Amino acid sequence: MHVRGHTPGAGCSTADACLPARAGIGFKPVHFTDLMGDPHPPAFIEVHAENYMGAGGAPHHMLSVLRERLPLSLHGVGLSLGGAGPLDPVHLARLATLVARYRPAAFSEHLAWSTHDGRFFNDLLPLRYDAASLARVCRHVDQVQERLGLRMLLENPSTYLAFAHGTYSEPEFIAAIVQRTGCGLLLDVNNVHVSCHNHRHDPDAYLQAMPLHAVHEIHLAGHARDAGSDGEALLIDDHGAPVDEAVWALFQSVLARTGPVPTLIEWDTHVPSYDLLREQATRAQASIDAAACAKAAA
Repeated sequence: MHVRGHTPGAGCSTADACLPARAGIGFKPVHFTDLMGDPHPPAFIEVHAENYMGAGGAPHHMLSVLRERLPLSLHGVGLSLGGAGPLDPVHLARLATLVARYRPAAFSEHLAWSTHDGRFFNDLLPLRYDAASLARVCRHVDQVQERLGLRMLLENPSTYLAFAHGTYSEPEFIAAIVQRTGCGLLLDVNNVHVSCHNHRHDPDAYLQAMPLHAVHEIHLAGHARDAGSDGEALLIDDHGAPVDEAVWALFQSVLARTGPVPTLIEWDTHVPSYDLLREQATRAQASIDAAACAKAAA
């Protein structure tokens, strides 16, 4: 792994912090009071890094208070690891400041691009899976890990179209990145379901080809259904609904392969009540507990 002066345990971003292999929630400020009053809070929280790149204010106050109580996972959406140009040094510096301030137990980013020629697109766009893209993403991952002094986790994307020509499947591409850079993997199970449905792929075969040994966090989320151009339903990863039953089943299949893994309920649009969010986390925890029992009995 290309990280100087840093030897945390597997999947940990800092030497003194590691996400527990239990269920956590994505934190939203509207839930702050309920979360603080919860006698049995989730195992960890996660926030989008870009929402905390200011110097202070209410967001930092709440996050500072919560960080004293719970492990923190930082989830980036703006590095544009697959972008054709270099990483934005200002954005990377702000991210490094945030990591130093909160010492998160994990930091993750997406396998996607969102910048080109100095312009930012408010979307996570797909890559062509070829040698040039692989070299570029690995170079950027190395740069992030060197700058932050930690092992980052790379999230598999949700996609709605694919390039006609490529030399790697998505799992092969991700496995090559993990092998070359030493980064870990954030396995978004909803993204697996969405992408495999949209491209008519077998999710079990997809998982079989993934480097599941490198999974150090899992995301679960809801999705929406839209009408595709071919008349079939197109699934949209909108994080705006309860986790679908097909995703719950796929999650259990993943845990049967990996054993217990830190698992986050991600809900970013149509934000629900705190009680509903906790119900989803409780269901995820039940699956994690079952996986732990199966592992102990094996």
